[in-house]
Amino acid sequence: MDAIPVPADFSGVVSIDRADDSAGEPSVRQAHGLANRAAGIPNRVDTRFGIASGSKGFVAVAAASLVESGELRLDTTARSVLGDDLPLIADDVTVEHLLAHRSGIGDYLAEGDDDDLTQYVMKQPVHVLDRTEAFLAELDGYPTVFAAGERFAYNNGGFVVLALILERVSGVPFHDLVHARVFAPAGMADTAYLRSDELPPNTALGYLHADGLRTNVLHLPVRGNGDGGAYSTAADLSTFWRALFAGKLVSPELVENLVRRHSDKAWLDMAYGLGFWLRPDGKVQLEGSDAGVSFRSVHDRETATTWTFMSNWTDGAWPVARQVIPVTPPQSA
Repeated sequence: MDAIPVPADFSGVVSIDRADDSAGEPSVRQAHGLANRAAGIPNRVDTRFGIASGSKGFVAVAAASLVESGELRLDTTARSVLGDDLPLIADDVTVEHLLAHRSGIGDYLAEGDDDDLTQYVMKQPVHVLDRTEAFLAELDGYPTVFAAGERFAYNNGGFVVLALILERVSGVPFHDLVHARVFAPAGMADTAYLRSDELPPNTALGYLHADGLRTNVLHLPVRGNGDGGAYSTAADLSTFWRALFAGKLVSPELVENLVRRHSDKAWLDMAYGLGFWLRPDGKVQLEGSDAGVSFRSVHDRETATTWTFMSNWTDGAWPVARQVIPVTPPQSA
């Protein structure tokens, strides 16, 4: 197919990956802009980008894997695992509530429509947030907002609580657990939770603005955790989607529960499952937005087609994603 038009200031990768090109339009993957502006290093189609909250889908699959192995249940309460930690979390909040953003717990990183993502301030210096237990001080002190199960409210802190639960019930550090349960069996060789202060070659720095040299290294935890922060490639995202729906990560029954509607009209016209956005056109979506990061990956399980938009500045991916595959397609006249 023809090249996908992008704005002049777009920096990142756009990918439309079709499993069977012979049936119609061929796949396309294209890179634009710079992975490192100061050094003049260009983005490549295989460059790794931060995907922010896009990582929540990986956490959901890791949780489902522990359910499948019998180490966890969806109705396991957070309190039964946390003990005396985070005492403001209600006793009846379960793993399923946390996965569905229906826990009602107070959020350490609440989001709103008018947030300036470059202005978030953590309680602790970001360089100490390199492991899950280090987030306890960040998560503590936020009272319950509503009763568990009452409604949907997007909650970043809830997914860090999930990471704590997964780590404690499995006895495996969170980052190692997700690698073993998701990245390795899916064949995602270029996906990992990297430290932002020691990024390897062919990894894009995240920039706060469309131009300039200011990166996000002082704005985010030095290593991502349950609520986001993995680095990945467009090819690995396609690999993840196909492995997920092929039953290579967890059973088809558990996959169906992950992508079942647990909340309608969660955001715009989208519903929400367990870790995954569910679009009105039937496709499944992962999305991430943070200082220096914008990411969306959409998968059509019927055709095994994946649309992925990765950018290494805060708002870079959205104009292209809205143009290529809008959440709600325009109505014909």
